Amino acid sequence: MERRIDIPASTGARATSGAARRPRLSFEGRIFRMALMAGFPGALVSVILLWTGDFTPKVQWTISLFVLLAWIGFALAARGRVIVSLQTLSNLLAALREGDYSFRGRMAGNGDDSLSEVMREINLFSEILREQRLGALEASALLRTVMAEIDVAVFAFNADGRLLLVNRSGEALLARPAEALIGGNAAELGLAECLAGEGESTRQMTFPGGAGRWGIRRTTFRQQGLPHHLLVLLDLSRPLRREELHAWQRLVRVLGHELNNSLAPIRSIAGSLGSLVARDDRPDDWREDMERGLAVIGSRAAALSRFMEAYTRLARLPAPRFAPVDIGELVDRVARLETRREIMIHTGPAMTISGDADQLEQLLINLLRNAVDAAMETGGAVEIGWRATGNGVEITIADEGEGVSNTTNLFVPFFTTKPEGSGIGLVLSRQIAEAHGGALTLENRGNGSGAVTRLILPSGE
Repeated sequence: MERRIDIPASTGARATSGAARRPRLSFEGRIFRMALMAGFPGALVSVILLWTGDFTPKVQWTISLFVLLAWIGFALAARGRVIVSLQTLSNLLAALREGDYSFRGRMAGNGDDSLSEVMREINLFSEILREQRLGALEASALLRTVMAEIDVAVFAFNADGRLLLVNRSGEALLARPAEALIGGNAAELGLAECLAGEGESTRQMTFPGGAGRWGIRRTTFRQQGLPHHLLVLLDLSRPLRREELHAWQRLVRVLGHELNNSLAPIRSIAGSLGSLVARDDRPDDWREDMERGLAVIGSRAAALSRFMEAYTRLARLPAPRFAPVDIGELVDRVARLETRREIMIHTGPAMTISGDADQLEQLLINLLRNAVDAAMETGGAVEIGWRATGNGVEITIADEGEGVSNTTNLFVPFFTTKPEGSGIGLVLSRQIAEAHGGALTLENRGNGSGAVTRLILPSGE
C-alpha cells in the first residue's frame, strides 16, 4: 500500500521562490566559503587590533591589505588542495569504470594520512580488478580455444532464438561461416526443432554439412539477467560406424582363424590322399590311410559346421517374451539340472521379476556349467544365491576353481579357454542379460580362489 505526503502549494511556492533567490552553491564554493569562515575570526581580530592601535594610516592600510590577501589566498589554497585530491580520485574511479587498471594514485608525505589511506585502497582495488580481468581474459581465451578445437557443434541462442555464438564445428555443420550465422533465427538455421525438443535426446537429422544420427543436449544459462540457450550437437554416426567397422574386423579375424584351423588340415590331408590315389604302386595299407584321412576331413568339417551353427545361434537370438518369473523357483530348477556336482544354494527373499523364463534359464545353465567346470579342476565348491537390489535382483554364482586368467576377452565372441569350448556361452549370456535390461559381469574372487559371476536384472514393473 502506497503512502503519500501532500505538500501545501504555498510552502512549495515559497521553497521554489527561495531556491530561485538563493541558488545552491557548488561543492567547490562551499569549500571556499568554509575556508573563509575558518580564517574570518583571525583576520577580524587582526584588523581590529591594527585599527585600534597607535599606527599610522599608511601602516594600517598596508597591513590590512596584506591580511585580506593572505586570508583569501589561504582559503583558495585550501579549496584547491581539497578539489585537486577529489579530482584525482574521480579520475582514478573513471579509469576503473572504463576498464583501465594501469593508473595508480600517488600518496603525499609519509602516506599515513586519511587521503593516502584512500589512495592506497583504490590502488589495491585496481590491482584486484586487473588480476580478475586478466584471469577472465585467459579463461575466455581457453574457452574459445576449446570450443574451436572440439569435434562437437556448439550454438548459443538468446531468449528470442537468435544465434549469439557458434564454434568451428557448428560452422561446418551448417556449411556457413560464423559471420553469416550470427544473429540468425533458429528456424532459419534449421535448429528450431533441437531447441524446442527435450533437453537430451537422439535424433536422425540432416544438415547442410552432414546427415546422420545426432546426440542433442540443450541447457539454459543466464547472461546479464536474461535467459539464453546452449545447444550441443554430437554426431553419433561416425563413432557408431567406427565401432561397427571394428566389430566387423574382429569378426572377420575370428571367422578367418576358425576357417583356417579347419581348412588347413583338410587341404593338407586332401593333397596327401590325392597323391596316394595317383600312385601306381600303392602300399598295402593305403585303404587304412584313406579311411583315416577321410575321417579327419569329416571331423574337421563337422567341427566347422558346429562353429557356423554356433555363430548362427549367436546372431539370431530372439527377443525375450516377458512374463512373471519366480527367482527362487528359477534358481532351484537350474541347480537341480546340474548333476556333476552338488550346488550350494543361498536362499534370498521371495521375488518375482518380468522376464523370459526360458532365456534366463539357459543363461543360468551356461554360467553354472562354467562354474562347475572350473570347480571340478580343483575339487572346490560351487554356490548360487540371490539378493534384492534397489530396483531388481542380483544373482551370484561363485566357484572355488583356479580363477580367470584373462578377463579382458571373456565376452569376445568365439574366445574360449576350453579345448572343446565354442566361445559363445558368455557372449550369449550377456546378450540375454542386456535384452532384459540387465548386466552380466565375471571377475576373480577377492580371496584369490575361484571366480564370481554377477547377473543383475531389473524388476521390470
